[in-house]
Amino acid sequence: MYSVAGMTCGHCKATLTKEIGALEGVTAVEVDLETGQVAVTTLSAPDDALLAKVVDEAGYELTGRAA
Repeated sequence: MYSVAGMTCGHCKATLTKEIGALEGVTAVEVDLETGQVAVTTLSAPDDALLAKVVDEAGYELTGRAA
């Protein structure tokens, strides 16, 4: 689970779902706009640096990894 800043609408949700979902090994992405949390399910341990880069390039900010 990750905390992402800058998400405000359905377009934000769709964009992050698409961009993160395109990463190799990602099997599911769930975006919660109310909490600013993004759950990413992967086949192996996620690459946090790559995920942060993709989120940044989409126009948002990965602010941390939630428990």
